[in-house]
Amino acid sequence: MLRQQQLTEWLQGQFPSETFTLAPASADASFRRYFRATFSDRSLIVMDAPPQHEDCRPFLHIAKLFETAGVHVPHVYAQDLQQGFLLLSDLGNTTYLQALCGGGSAQELYSAATDALIKIQLASRDDELPPYDEALLLREMRLFPEWYIGKHLNVTLTDKQHAKLEEVFARIVANNLAQPRVYVHRDYHSRNLMYIESPLLNPLPQAGEEANEKVNLLTSPGILDFQDAVYGPITYDLASLFKDAYIHWEEAETLDWLIRYWEKARKAGLPVADDFSGFYRDYEWVGVQRHLKILGIFARLYHRDGKDGYLKDLPLVRAYLRAACVRYIDLKPLLNLLDTIEPHSVQEGYTF
Repeated sequence: MLRQQQLTEWLQGQFPSETFTLAPASADASFRRYFRATFSDRSLIVMDAPPQHEDCRPFLHIAKLFETAGVHVPHVYAQDLQQGFLLLSDLGNTTYLQALCGGGSAQELYSAATDALIKIQLASRDDELPPYDEALLLREMRLFPEWYIGKHLNVTLTDKQHAKLEEVFARIVANNLAQPRVYVHRDYHSRNLMYIESPLLNPLPQAGEEANEKVNLLTSPGILDFQDAVYGPITYDLASLFKDAYIHWEEAETLDWLIRYWEKARKAGLPVADDFSGFYRDYEWVGVQRHLKILGIFARLYHRDGKDGYLKDLPLVRAYLRAACVRYIDLKPLLNLLDTIEPHSVQEGYTF
């Protein structure tokens, strides 16, 4: 309650002559919370990021990079880093996940999402974001044996199994590091993309703008939760988008969307592989890295943090992981391990 009172007082200081109501907007898996401040003629979002737990500076830096790239991220109107408060534009309350589950056109939404992703990737420079390096890739994958196998399944791996797993990890890292590098959002999926239903009204016009000037952003998704962005494999955000932990699409559909992205990316001059089969293999392998990480994170959220909301999403992530492992001989030791700890039949899908 004290924290919310401090936030309210800070917001009142930004708008001393206006009244507003404050209500929870969302929370994520970290310590960050978001509140929607509703005024008589507009709404804004306030991020509450306790400075002892969260650092707002990466968010501010990446928001500027992505905004300059021409995509729609929350605009930062005010900040108080000492208290951990940010005042942001409101991107609405309809996520891609909600829009898709409500009958929205998947083709149109994913086309818009890949267009925005290409803009981000084209803006990439190698000295702006932390590298998605070997240490980070391995640290993420090792959440899988620690939290998913050890804590969630209560299985103790033998030394031989550990060694085989590390061999596969090394192969995955080698593939990921060999890919062309761009800005990587790291969680570019249906819960972090916002569906913009109508032209937005600019709540705080800048110098030279008229109040309530319409900004037509219908074809561009709002992009959230980018503060952990890095410089890494070009296929990573595509794996986040099309192998989404929260919604499943038939592989024929995602293959079509992936080809469309690949064609647009080549035309835009991005360093994607000339051969789609190689590009697809890279996409699959970076997906394996991501699925191992997610299984570990979801298990940790439950067993360490008491958050059980992600347990229902484990089966889909496991299915993605198995489907990739069954296709590539170099991932066979990981498939064997999965079959040992969680026996399950897997049907083979697309490979090139």
